Amino acid sequence: MDKSVGFGLESSHDFLNQLTNGVYLVDRSRRIKFWNRGAEELTGYAASDVVGSACSDNFLMHVDAEGHSLCLFGCPLEATMNDGQAREAEVFLRHRDGHRVPVLVRTSPIRDAQGHIVGGIEVFDDNAARASMREEIGALRELALVDALTEIGNRRYAEAALAARHAELDRYGWAYGVLMIDVDHFKAFNDRYGHATGDRVLRMVATTLKSNVRTYDVAGRWGGEEFIGILEKITVDELARRAETLRLLVSASSLTVDGVALSVTVSIGGTVARSSETAAEAVRRADELLHQSKAAGRNRCSFG
Repeated sequence: MDKSVGFGLESSHDFLNQLTNGVYLVDRSRRIKFWNRGAEELTGYAASDVVGSACSDNFLMHVDAEGHSLCLFGCPLEATMNDGQAREAEVFLRHRDGHRVPVLVRTSPIRDAQGHIVGGIEVFDDNAARASMREEIGALRELALVDALTEIGNRRYAEAALAARHAELDRYGWAYGVLMIDVDHFKAFNDRYGHATGDRVLRMVATTLKSNVRTYDVAGRWGGEEFIGILEKITVDELARRAETLRLLVSASSLTVDGVALSVTVSIGGTVARSSETAAEAVRRADELLHQSKAAGRNRCSFG
């Protein structure tokens, strides 16, 4: 495999490092041979951390929207190297800090001069969402609307979003959904691993939620280990689908403490607001449904 280590692309490495997209190259055994600066930025892993390791080591832990692991089964890059067909897929990678990041991946085969496939290249990108998040955080911080720990909107911000969505419901009939989201067994987790690790868990959950709602929806910290999602112009079925995806992505996230991967789950209660009620009543109903999820065993969603 020595002949294919660079794939003849060494002269392109400087160019690839200028891209904001994440780019990495693998050989036929799926061992990573190049990892650009864009990949470092999007994943939190430096090239020195990953070059020489194999995709099958599963450090990025790619999953699809149903929570299925793709690094071990269903890897688009492996399929591309097997049949030579380029692919595109929406997946969720695990950032080094533990949270899940939605990315669009594009895979292509790398061929030698004789046309034989000697490796593969994957390009992945989430720049638009990341830039939007940074701009929003900056604006909200100026208005004291950011939660200092998790850097997502705080309760004041969520209450303002609820008021705006409910005004639209009253005026235009635009339905919106409310998700109340609570980290399961958080007190026990905090007591066992310490407050610093508990804070990291809250940041991981918050970033996973914020990164995986639509750009015009809201994910905020309601208080303690409880979060809120406010999803505009949505049906009950769509609300349920999106809530289930968020639940799966949180459960598929993890952070490493003393060499051990720690993960948590969330329980969710969701409802679509009604024009005959106030926003506070919609939140109260979602909270009651959240408690139903917890009473039924946690790590689940309830709707009504």
